[in-house]
Amino acid sequence: MKIACVQMDIAFGEPDQNYTAIEKYIEEAAKAQADVIVFPEMWNTGYALDQLDRLADREGSITRKLLSQLAKKHQVNIVGGSVATKRGDKYFNTMYIVDRTGKIVAAYDKAHLFKLMDEHVYLNEGQSMNVFEMNGITCGGVICYDLRFPEWIRTHALNGAKIMFIPAQWPKQRIDHWQLLLQARAIENQCFIVAVNRVGNDPNNEFNGHSMVIAPWGELLISKQTEEGILYADLELEEVDQVRKTIPVFKDRRTDLYEL
Repeated sequence: MKIACVQMDIAFGEPDQNYTAIEKYIEEAAKAQADVIVFPEMWNTGYALDQLDRLADREGSITRKLLSQLAKKHQVNIVGGSVATKRGDKYFNTMYIVDRTGKIVAAYDKAHLFKLMDEHVYLNEGQSMNVFEMNGITCGGVICYDLRFPEWIRTHALNGAKIMFIPAQWPKQRIDHWQLLLQARAIENQCFIVAVNRVGNDPNNEFNGHSMVIAPWGELLISKQTEEGILYADLELEEVDQVRKTIPVFKDRRTDLYEL
């Protein structure tokens, strides 16, 4: 499976500009014969949270239509990072998964809201996990701060996920945590991690990419690149089963000792 990680800058509070950028990136990655194209967190608006009343995508309609059309046109799967959406009178940080036929196969609202960026003031928490099929492979997807909750990633792995997609806007000052946590999640869950972070600046933060694809043994397939652009990695998916047979972590769990 060839993965395209779109490590993009995001125009703060300018959805139209970001939608145009997304279209160009999908076309470029499709020409490179990517199977799956992955975007960062909140790419439609950036963290312009106090402007969501005018910026958020109502019912996700613009995003879903665009991603569906482009996935079908280019015959690619898209992990749509996440976008700011509005449903009713509530706002969410939402990930859409689209298959190569243009079908929306999953939608996920960020479960853990990050108070240091005021998400809890403006957004609502998601209430369900995100496990889906892509090219016959069971995958999972969470968003940014969700990474700091190992039990949440493990929940997806226990439900069959062999690849975890993690879009983010992870600030430069904590980028060391980003790499350490991603590698830990890959090793402890014996799965591939595909993590896509943005680059550039918004009014309050600086972002320096370091998008990563990590194999089940923890080795970095791509990492530490700080420029805007598309990063590619090939996943050998049989490696997941090989690692899980070598060290049977899931079989050796002592659930009788764990507190819920």
